[in-house]
Amino acid sequence: MWKGGFTCFPVTLSSLQQQTGNWGSNPTNVGFFYYKPSGLPANPALIVAIHYCQGTAQAYFTGTQYANLADQYKFVVIYPNAPDPGGCWDVHTNATLTHNAGGDSLAIANMARYAISTWGVDSSRVFMTGTSSGAMMTNVLAGAYPDIFKAGSAFAGVPDGCFAGPDLWNNACATGQITETAQQWGDLVRSAYPGYTGSRPKLQIWQGTLDTTLNYHNFGEGIKQWTNIFGYSTTPTSTQQNSPVSGWTRSIYGPNFQAISAAGIDHNIPVQANDVLNWFGITGGGGSPPPSSSPNPTTTPNPTTTPNPTTPLPTTTPGNGATQAHWGQCGGTGWAGPFVCASPYTCQVINAYYSQVRTSSLARSFA
Repeated sequence: MWKGGFTCFPVTLSSLQQQTGNWGSNPTNVGFFYYKPSGLPANPALIVAIHYCQGTAQAYFTGTQYANLADQYKFVVIYPNAPDPGGCWDVHTNATLTHNAGGDSLAIANMARYAISTWGVDSSRVFMTGTSSGAMMTNVLAGAYPDIFKAGSAFAGVPDGCFAGPDLWNNACATGQITETAQQWGDLVRSAYPGYTGSRPKLQIWQGTLDTTLNYHNFGEGIKQWTNIFGYSTTPTSTQQNSPVSGWTRSIYGPNFQAISAAGIDHNIPVQANDVLNWFGITGGGGSPPPSSSPNPTTTPNPTTTPNPTTPLPTTTPGNGATQAHWGQCGGTGWAGPFVCASPYTCQVINAYYSQVRTSSLARSFA
């Protein structure tokens, strides 16, 4: 469940569109929304951007920078919309955890397949990212659909299969009570697509050390899972301090997996969209972090300890009486930014966790 807000970004040149009609099997009625910038090349890359619990496709479209970056770098973004009334993703059923067996994951996979077959998306450049419940789905897709996705980036999620069970919410996993061996976690991924022998999507995972919504314990369990999949040691080959944000630590385990620990950050972890694009290879070298805006990033080879999860850093509070611009966030649980809207706009409630600066005539179409 997402309890924070997003930074506001300029309005994109186009708008979010909905794909209707027959685009593939959709057993759970997941909504298919997308953004295509003008001037797309013949075979663009695709990012599937997956919203948080109690979020919407619209909220993730306006609350993250991917659409604006798509204008600049000319790729397509798909924003799935969860069918659950609470806006959470099915990351617990056997169907969604298994290749082509059903659930929300099959619908998302079929969106990507449709984009490849109908829009001419480059099948070698199909990526996924998400926050909270969307990060959980990113891990699930990495396990169940490694034949479609080439890389993923998960912000504040849990390992693939951790939420497995009869209920949408798995309290044992969320509170960090599930501990498995690296082999056991890896076996959950391999069982998602029995007999699969192809390449796996490279993955980066992000989590705040003060996360209690999806306990920071899951960060270490995710490291065990994906290092096992890629045959890496659970000891990183190198670490980079202050990367990409001051106080955050990037641990690199090999070319296909890295984990970023955000000291002093709770479940409200800011999405680092530029870093994600670099990881996907849309910008930069496709693996090395982009130049950091933080002072003096450093690299330490062969560390023997994991980042300290108990040392919080000072945080700043945005807002301070500022006025929020059109399309920016203006409220919601955990929001500490501006609540006053620029004239002539008003603050429209999208859900309990996200309100947005809109014209007063706009209906709440993504409630």
